[in-house]
Amino acid sequence: MLQNQKPQDYATSAHDRVYRGLRSRIMHGEILPGHALTLRGIGSEFGVSMTPAREAVRRLVAEGALTLSSSGRVATPELTNDRIEELAALRALIEVELSSRALPRAHMALIDRLQAINNSVAERVAQKDAVGYIRANLDFHRALYLRAQAPAMLAMAETVWLQMGPTMRQLYGKLRRSEPPHYHRLIIAALKAGDEPGLRLAVRSDVTNGLRLLAS
Repeated sequence: MLQNQKPQDYATSAHDRVYRGLRSRIMHGEILPGHALTLRGIGSEFGVSMTPAREAVRRLVAEGALTLSSSGRVATPELTNDRIEELAALRALIEVELSSRALPRAHMALIDRLQAINNSVAERVAQKDAVGYIRANLDFHRALYLRAQAPAMLAMAETVWLQMGPTMRQLYGKLRRSEPPHYHRLIIAALKAGDEPGLRLAVRSDVTNGLRLLAS
């Protein structure tokens, strides 16, 4: 503990570090669906006591990133087909609206950044790096949606991503991708053209098609 750091401050920072670390791993598919976690294991991994591990888990359970059974078992969610369909519908509603709000602020610097991120997506696909692919894919969407200047809506989208992370990893294996998402190119083209209907269609297709394949 740092010399001038109060015990409660230390506990808060430890909890936040564990929460952010687990949240990132879950969102980017580093943990597969149905994987069980223990407070002891989390504490050992992050070098913290049981208390911050417990608080981080409690927070992630509340966000739907982890499940807690009646017996106390903590695990990443195994989503039913109905739940996948529901989350796909949420992505379509929220992310299409975010993209529409971002369009008037989509300057060339943003378009260049999206193209650069999409090149990174292509590299991860070529390397068969599932976690890197998911991370770069979400970076692509986040970069666009930040231009919407709608932080509450973006937070809702990220909560859906968090719940979907392990399932997205599962989906990547099923798709056996050999190239980056076709719809990313359509999104970039629509932004360049200022084509709102085309942008909305490309985003909706991008965020739902793969998920619905998984649920089929």
